Amino acid sequence: MKKIAVLLFFLGATQVAISQIHFGIKGGINYNSGTFTEVKDDVLSGAKSKAGFHGGFWLRAKIPAIGLYIRPEIIYTQLSSETTYKQSTGAATPAFENKSVSFDLQKIDIPVLLGKKFLKVAHVFAGPSFQYIVGSDFNLSDLKEVKSDGFSLGIQMGAGIELGKLGLDVRWERALNDTETSFVNNNVSQNVNFDTRVNQIIVGLSYRF
Repeated sequence: MKKIAVLLFFLGATQVAISQIHFGIKGGINYNSGTFTEVKDDVLSGAKSKAGFHGGFWLRAKIPAIGLYIRPEIIYTQLSSETTYKQSTGAATPAFENKSVSFDLQKIDIPVLLGKKFLKVAHVFAGPSFQYIVGSDFNLSDLKEVKSDGFSLGIQMGAGIELGKLGLDVRWERALNDTETSFVNNNVSQNVNFDTRVNQIIVGLSYRF
């Protein structure tokens, strides 16, 4: 009888644990901006400076003891941006001029979020986000080589709603450490470094299986 009771308890606990784990897919738009006001103005004007997109998978597990959930994600992101740097003119007297370069980054983002649900449909969350750059395309002909550091760390925070199996959330992401890309100029031996991790506003739509 005790063995049967233990078995029933184990099966019940397993069922509860499984019922508290959800997973799904998500996708959305990334805005290369540090404020929600800039994104709002951009959307109202036709999203002229839309910076990129993302898509991937997520898993959410409830932590009963503290009433929170943990949500790790694996996300592919393509992001467009622009930076300005100083380049040598190559003259006998040292001189520099400002040049702009646009670039696209392809990267894997791994946010690990801790969140809280309330009012049955709403939730807030925050946590670290790990980034790994898998590719980059720079629109500049006089740069022959690009070297990017792989890993960097940021933080995400935001809020969302979930209606049935569909969810919508808005996030703000900020870099916590530098990830630099080095340009090697074709004409002169000069390295130009700048941070490839930009602050973002991320709008995502998710589906729960």
